[in-house]
Amino acid sequence: MEQIKLEEFTKFIEENKGTRKFKQSVELAVNFKGIDFNKQDNKLNLEVMLPHGKGKVKKLAVFATERNLIETAEKLGIAVFDGAKLDSISKEPATMTSLLNYDLVAQQNLMPNIAKFLGQFLGPRNRMPKPLIGNMTLQAISNEMTKRIAIKTKGKNLPTVHCVVGSEDIEPKKLYENMNEVLSVINKKIGQNRIKSVYIKLSMSKPIKVM
Repeated sequence: MEQIKLEEFTKFIEENKGTRKFKQSVELAVNFKGIDFNKQDNKLNLEVMLPHGKGKVKKLAVFATERNLIETAEKLGIAVFDGAKLDSISKEPATMTSLLNYDLVAQQNLMPNIAKFLGQFLGPRNRMPKPLIGNMTLQAISNEMTKRIAIKTKGKNLPTVHCVVGSEDIEPKKLYENMNEVLSVINKKIGQNRIKSVYIKLSMSKPIKVM
């Protein structure tokens, strides 16, 4: 399957960036063929580390009870949600909605209660926190969050996935490399012959076919 050349990709980005008062995301849509997404083995639930980052990122927040972790988060400017108050948080609509503004992490031992009290809200939105395991640090997680994206199929029969590959302030060559990393990870999972078409767009632009 022929892929768009870097020159054409660059022209598309340059023509459409800076046309809005906000920083636009660069978004990828991949359409599949010949895959039964009713089968569990075919469902996509992948993580990709973009080589040049997302550009436009959410703030990081942590669910914590340990004093050292809370103090570290505060020094790094990371928001803290009290892990001892998950029940009350689940009953506060404004607080629950505010969780969607963050990339979330949590002390590993809090994950069962987070699933119990917040899972019904966060789970369907693919917003469950990442547990802090072993020697993982908040600083390392913060750095990782600027690069990590999720690729996940939705619904039983929707033969498509959407994801962000960067923002308009990243140079086109780097966006192109981010896009190719995403396609490479998907190819390893399902095979290129299962990809029907690929489109890319900025938040408010019309899409262009890249494959």
